Amino acid sequence: MSSQKIIIDTDPGQDDAIGILLALASPEELDLLGIVTVAGNVPLELTSRNALMLCELAKKPETKVFAGCSRPLVRPLVTAEHVHGKTGLDGADLPDPTTSLQKQHGVDWTIETLLSAEDNSITICCFAPLTNVAMAMIKAPEILPKINRIVMMGGGYFEGGNITPTAEFNIYVDPHAANTVLRCGRPIVMMPLDVTHKALMQRKWLEGLRDLGSAVGDAAYGMMSFYERFDLEKYGSSGGPLHDPTVIAYLLKPELFEGRYVNVEIEIHSELTMGMTVVDWWNVTDRQPNVTYNNQINADGFFQLILDRLSLL
Repeated sequence: MSSQKIIIDTDPGQDDAIGILLALASPEELDLLGIVTVAGNVPLELTSRNALMLCELAKKPETKVFAGCSRPLVRPLVTAEHVHGKTGLDGADLPDPTTSLQKQHGVDWTIETLLSAEDNSITICCFAPLTNVAMAMIKAPEILPKINRIVMMGGGYFEGGNITPTAEFNIYVDPHAANTVLRCGRPIVMMPLDVTHKALMQRKWLEGLRDLGSAVGDAAYGMMSFYERFDLEKYGSSGGPLHDPTVIAYLLKPELFEGRYVNVEIEIHSELTMGMTVVDWWNVTDRQPNVTYNNQINADGFFQLILDRLSLL
């Protein structure tokens, strides 16, 4: 089987970091064309710097990293330093990057890359607010046939929200972008909080990262230990949820997940429920299905996959 061509759109973020490392550790299955950064967990300057540092950590400095949009389409930027720390990758003491960002804007590169590709040939992997992807679709709608599918971490229905009572962070930061992407007509797979809150990091797994005895293992252990402290206090659970790597895990082992093909809409009008993911799980409307919405995960298999792959870096 030939490898899947992918673009990662991200705002690293410790959980983004694990998703990026998982992709970089899986070159036989995934042909990573480039990483595009966006403002989200922390501002764009930091998400871009973090992406470069992660590629160097994985000893993949040749990976192309492009800076995308520095703010959402319509609303002011909301960030999450209270979760991720001031750098976005707090918990890992990574050296300054020696590589540089590509000069081209990430949205323009995404458009150019898609336009030069065959139809249905590139999967866009989204770990972040969907600003860049929506901007590319608005600027060049002719890219749409080139997209094989969009696999995204975002949303939440049964679990509610994690940044407001009704909204998940990635959707809330740029709900207008999410609304644009979900209406694009291309296949979309969503990894919402309903999945990620069933993927809780346990102490034994965290120690397994440390026991890899590598720079990647040490950095992952430090990042995850810092990252989960917020969720442990917030939810009182046995471990913090691991969000963004579910996207890459789905590409590598889709059998780890279960869901339904349903209609999903994004609230963009009400301040009370801004960014809410409205899922027609029980098919009570006449709105056409547009998203494969996952709500189950084999957590043990998911965490073992990450450990196995990171051991290769």
